[in-house]
Formats: sequence, structure tokens, C-alpha cells
Amino acid sequence: MSAMMDGPAGLRQSRARELIRNSGSRLTVARQRVLAELLGAESALTHIELQKRVEAGAEPIDRVTLYRVLEWLEEAGLAHRVAGPDRVFHFSARPAQGPHGHFRCVRCSRIYCIEESGTLARRVRALLPAGFSGEEIDVTVSGRCAHCASP
Repeated sequence: MSAMMDGPAGLRQSRARELIRNSGSRLTVARQRVLAELLGAESALTHIELQKRVEAGAEPIDRVTLYRVLEWLEEAGLAHRVAGPDRVFHFSARPAQGPHGHFRCVRCSRIYCIEESGTLARRVRALLPAGFSGEEIDVTVSGRCAHCASP
């Protein structure tokens, strides 16, 4: 079936294949399935959430394989991870293009990337005491997402 016939899922599969091939790495079914799910997610996903989505209507994926794929996606710059308050990692296909923040909903526990253009990094570095050099910035705002805040 063509990507057009598969709808949004087919388009995500095609995009995942393209991104993996463009990274210069070997295309595997597991890499493609995991990246396609991350591309379709509106917020960052935990290992368990991701495994359920990848396996929905498809062959199971071994947990070790999933961990290896996520590690590879992060190394390849195709995904990034952020730790939640419970120290569980959440993964997103939106690669961290330098420092950026995250929003964590206190009601549903979803984590969203806050896209920005470099302003965040400059402002945070300006807060550092004289002589300090910030190398990594991790900012998380907690509150209620649009869905949970609506009446």
C-alpha cells in the first residue's frame, strides 16, 4: 500500500524511513516502527506508552530492542529524552536542537517540548554568577496543559 492509502500512519512510516536513511544508518523495522510512533505523538512518551503504541495491531517488540532503538534514535539526533518528576524518561521525536524547555502537566503527567529560538539559553546564561559557564540547560515548567485546563 502506498503512504497515501495508509493515511497519517503511512505518512509517519514514510517520514520515519526517510529520516533513518538520511541519518546514514541501517533501516530496521523496529527503528521505523518506534520513530513513526514518536512522530505521531503529541507529547513525549514513556517506554511503556511507546511499547503499547508500537505493538497495537502489530507484532510485539522486545523490551531490550525498544531500549536499544531509543538509545540509537537519541544518538542519531532523531529523538531526545527528558526525565519526569518520577525519574521515568519520556521520549520525543522532536530532536533537541540546542537548549529548550519542557512543560509537564500536573494533572495528566504529559510532557511537551517548548519550542524556542535560542532566547531561553541566553536568558538562563545571563542569570549565572560571574565566572560560571552553563553547558547544559534543563528547564521544566509545571502546570496544566490546554486539555486539562479547559472546563
